[in-house]
Amino acid sequence: MGPSQRWTVADLRAARGRHRFAMLRVETLEEAEAAEKAGVEMLSVPPAMILDRRFREVAPNAFACPGDNFYEIGDTSDFLRWAFPLYKHGADAVYCSGSLKTVRALAEHGIPVCGHVGLIPSKRTWTGGFKAVGKTLDSAKLVWDMCRAQEEAGAFAVEIEVVPQEITAAIAERTSLFLISMGGGAQGHAQYLFTDDVLGQNAGKVPRHAKVYADFRSEYAALQAKRIAAMRAFADDVHGGAYPSSDYVVSARAEVVAEFRDWLVAQG
Repeated sequence: MGPSQRWTVADLRAARGRHRFAMLRVETLEEAEAAEKAGVEMLSVPPAMILDRRFREVAPNAFACPGDNFYEIGDTSDFLRWAFPLYKHGADAVYCSGSLKTVRALAEHGIPVCGHVGLIPSKRTWTGGFKAVGKTLDSAKLVWDMCRAQEEAGAFAVEIEVVPQEITAAIAERTSLFLISMGGGAQGHAQYLFTDDVLGQNAGKVPRHAKVYADFRSEYAALQAKRIAAMRAFADDVHGGAYPSSDYVVSARAEVVAEFRDWLVAQG
C-alpha cells in the first residue's frame, strides 16, 4: 500500500491480522489533516465533513467513515437518502447503528456498512448502561450473535466496543468482519479512539480504554488566560485613552482638514 493510495474495503479485508490499523474520530479539518500526516489510516468523521471538498484536500488517503446515531437519521429510507450523497462525495463506508434491515438495505445498494456491537451507547439500556458487554457467558454469546447478525445483513465491519479482549479474540478467529476495537482489545483489526481523548481535551470522564497522549486542556486554559489578558489590556487602553495612539491612525494634511471643515460650515 503506497502512501499516495487511498485504502479500500478490499485492502482492509486483505490486511486483517497482518497490519494493525489506527482509527480516530475527528471533528475538524485541522484534526483530519493532523491524523493524515501522522499516519492514521482510518477516520470516523461528521457527515458534513465529507461534503466539504476541503476534507479530501487535507486527508486524501484516509479511509473515511461518516456516522451519526440512528435516531438522528431515521428509518431505512432515511438512511439511504442520508448515505447516497455521502458515498457520492467520497465516503469509503458509512457507520450504521440502526436496524439490521437498514444495514441490509445499504449493503444491497453497494454501500460499505460498519455496524456496532458490544456496548452501543445509543442502545446501552439493553445491556445495562455504560459498562462492558461480554463478561458473562450469556453476554459473550450476545456479542457473537450481534456479530453474526451484522455479517449476515451484509456489514463488512463492526465497531466492537468495551468487550473483553479474550471474547474479541475468539470472535476474530471465526468472523469475516473487520473488527474495529474501541476498548475491545488488541485482537481487533483496527484500534479506535476519539481525538478528544487522545489529545487530552475531553472535559468529561475519560473512558478506561482511552489513552491520553497530550494535555490540550491545560494548553487551552493557558491560551484562554492569555486571551483574557490581551482583551483586558485592550479595554483598559480604550477606556484610558491610550488606544488608538498616533501609531494606529492615519492623518490628513492640515490644509485638507481646514478645507473640509470650511465646506461643512458652508453646508449649513
